[in-house]
Amino acid sequence: MKNIGILLSGRGSNFEAIARNVAAGKIPAKIALVISNREQAPGLKRARQMGLKTLFISPKGKEREAYDQEVVTALKVAKVDLVCLAGFMRILSPVFVRAFPGRILNIHPALLPAFPGLDAQKQALDYGVKFTGCTVHIVDEGMDTGPIVLQAVVTVLDDDTEESLSARILKEEHRIYSEAVCLMLEDKVRIEGRRTVLRQ
Repeated sequence: MKNIGILLSGRGSNFEAIARNVAAGKIPAKIALVISNREQAPGLKRARQMGLKTLFISPKGKEREAYDQEVVTALKVAKVDLVCLAGFMRILSPVFVRAFPGRILNIHPALLPAFPGLDAQKQALDYGVKFTGCTVHIVDEGMDTGPIVLQAVVTVLDDDTEESLSARILKEEHRIYSEAVCLMLEDKVRIEGRRTVLRQ
């Protein structure tokens, strides 16, 4: 049984979707550890309610690399095979990325490489695109630049607000993130340069 580590900073709705699929046996793994950089993160509270092992690691007064090393150590102690970012509001340093090469997943609420960074839904609306969506990608040392595992397309409606568009994207996020986690855990994702190739 492989182990998943989750990093979150807020409500962690993607974490909950993954946890539900783990509990239902749809994801062949165990959530070994849930870590947050915010002590009061609702996702951390929810993880405790679900009986999962949780850890708050404060970033206060720590250099980025030192903080990341602390998180890496905790994940290694928990024997984590795959790290899933679920709204973790910190950019990972090379120290972190190199500790789990090709084994860190993130979800972004846009069709990368379009609209990286914060407020992707607002960026899409401001730009006037007709389609947006979400992307599960492998984390590299850039921001939202790693190889893409899965994407889902969401139509932008004429009367969409940031909230309505975000809600429809989030529904797709919950679906494809769990799919991508399964593919990674089953070693079905091969990285070839910038591309990922799915093994049968």
